[in-house]
Amino acid sequence: MEQFKTIGLIGRLGSAKVIDTLERLIRFLGERQLDVIIDESLAAALSDHGLPLAEREALAERSDLVIVVGGDGSLLGAARTMCRTGTPVLGVNRGRLGFLTDISPDEVETRVGEVLDGNYESEQRFLLEAEVYRDGELVGTADALNDIVTHPGKVARMIEFELFIQNQFVYSQRSDGLIVATPTGSTAYALSGGGPILHPKLEAMVLVPMFPHTLSSRPLVIDAASEIRIHIGDANEADPHVSGDGQTQIVSKPGDVLIIRRKAQRLTLFHPLGHNYFETCRSKLGWSSRMGD
Repeated sequence: MEQFKTIGLIGRLGSAKVIDTLERLIRFLGERQLDVIIDESLAAALSDHGLPLAEREALAERSDLVIVVGGDGSLLGAARTMCRTGTPVLGVNRGRLGFLTDISPDEVETRVGEVLDGNYESEQRFLLEAEVYRDGELVGTADALNDIVTHPGKVARMIEFELFIQNQFVYSQRSDGLIVATPTGSTAYALSGGGPILHPKLEAMVLVPMFPHTLSSRPLVIDAASEIRIHIGDANEADPHVSGDGQTQIVSKPGDVLIIRRKAQRLTLFHPLGHNYFETCRSKLGWSSRMGD
């Protein structure tokens, strides 16, 4: 008996290659007599399939497994919904790097078939949640699998803020902003900012200043259970933006308070058997192979 009876399909819009892979998946899953639900955003691109459509939240609730076809950005968007229902996610890479979407489109039937047969590795990835308060009232929220970033927005100027961790004052800073990243996000924007790579099994967060005014300011790794509080300085001339995975935006005001903490729900991420995190780093980041290879 199939472990997964209903499969949800999500794909990145605007890519013929993504649509080609989705159509291959639909045929393959149909041959296995599985129920398939399509993300309603794909309705126009996949018009002749005759399969049910569902908005993202309903798709998560009705699916036993969700397959995301696209790049890591596509999976990031799906993760924020799938974590609420605990629906496992499997990624097929049709993007560039593919840290999270690790199945090659050339082997999609083989690898997806193995997962459907129960041959897979499963891991839990934690997310972050951010809340922005103004005069004590909640004015905006954001979730992120990769990172929460405070930045000046479209204005090219530094912002001032105070950082507190577990209610303890850390420092005041003038910089282009601050990246708060999960281990998943440590190989994304935070890495470009000079932050360390955190293994995904670590229960830790990394705080990476963006072009700080003082050269002594360095990335800081802290316990993932910590609560981070950022006080946006009253003297800021710009309205700093708070973004989640670069996909959701909150426009803050001087005097606002940003709170970031680990989200209670986690993403269940599936990989084919033999998945090796360090091999992924080698291939995606251009690390050297073993001598003699």
